Amino acid sequence: MSKSYNHYKERIESFWESPKDPTALKPILEEVLIALETGDIALVTHQDASWQIHEWVKKAILLVFRLKASKAMGEIWWDKIPLRPRDFAPSIRQVPGSWVRRGVYLGPSSIIMPSFVNIGAHIRGGTMIDSGVTVGSGVFIGEQCHIGANVTLGGVLEPLQAAPVIIEDHVFIGAGSHILEGVHIEKGAVLGAGVILSASTKLIRRDSGAISYGHVPAYSVVVPGSYAPFAGAVSLACAVILKQVDATTRKKTAINDLLRE
Repeated sequence: MSKSYNHYKERIESFWESPKDPTALKPILEEVLIALETGDIALVTHQDASWQIHEWVKKAILLVFRLKASKAMGEIWWDKIPLRPRDFAPSIRQVPGSWVRRGVYLGPSSIIMPSFVNIGAHIRGGTMIDSGVTVGSGVFIGEQCHIGANVTLGGVLEPLQAAPVIIEDHVFIGAGSHILEGVHIEKGAVLGAGVILSASTKLIRRDSGAISYGHVPAYSVVVPGSYAPFAGAVSLACAVILKQVDATTRKKTAINDLLRE
């Protein structure tokens, strides 16, 4: 992060702790939005082999909502956050009906079908966001991912969370899945249609019965499941790690590559 952004960080942190003149802060928030759009900063970054959440960026996003007034946008919208200006690289495809708010980064060759991408989301190159998807505030999506139709990816604002959903490179998420509350999906994982994962959802390995929460290991194949906590109990929803990605899995998910050409 450059020295100038560290200066912005200090100003935002200071205002957060002791609000003073909001007029002086508004130009800084505009610069932060531009830096989010260019990818110079992000709410989530990978540093020193670990994922870092930059709290000052989340505070900046929240301050945008606090300090901006709602106004007419076009003929039918009344909102605080306008849509991102259409100055994307030529390689980016943004289909009619897709709504991308200010402060969103779109990487080269990304494809945005009719969907909604909220402020602060960071979408790397070659990723497809399919129809009806909601990408929450600050969500990080890596390179060459496929986010299937009608998927919900929870951000830091809806509701307020410590961390957004993090999706690493080459992840496939099947239609109708809901990934919420800061769940982290590692590289190459494949989630079948209708998987629901939150911080409290049990993720059960079929081979060992081991239970974990909020974290999908690399190259896992995950499907919806159910379990009963004891004999005769009502079954509860869970997600199941079925196996590791293999050639059969890759064959089933490869069809979406044709749509990127």
